[in-house]
Amino acid sequence: MTLEEIHGQEPVPAGHDWMQGAGKALHELLVSAQRRGCLTAGVYESAKLMNVDPDNVAFCVLATDEEDEGDIALQIHFTLIQAFCCENDIDIVRVNDVGKLAAIVGPSEESGEPRDLHCILITNPNEDGWKDPALEKLNSFCEESRNLNDWVPTITLPE
Repeated sequence: MTLEEIHGQEPVPAGHDWMQGAGKALHELLVSAQRRGCLTAGVYESAKLMNVDPDNVAFCVLATDEEDEGDIALQIHFTLIQAFCCENDIDIVRVNDVGKLAAIVGPSEESGEPRDLHCILITNPNEDGWKDPALEKLNSFCEESRNLNDWVPTITLPE
């Protein structure tokens, strides 16, 4: 008998399917949150929101491309955001393709300008009973990742 059987849990999913499922769930969550007006994009906008109303933040996505890896200021912001998320029990993931995020989220609705997508927050809508299955899948994914000592897992978005 395994530990998972004793506690009635499914064993930790392994390999590519698990990661692909998380990527698909993240895509669904971003689309759903944007439609509901529960998406905040931008490092500074996200920091302001977390400072004002941290209890309303449900999920955090940090995104970089290869050219961003050398941006020390961005990495410092990421470190602070990660610490804040850990302190406030906000699940957080990384994405290594800002272009795919831009294809999902698109430009700013107000100005039509490209947005800073290095940090995206998903907030709880005003609707009391809103339960997004994609958010629940991602919360489970993050919990399983933490059990494997991966505190900020990296997700690959589907094509």
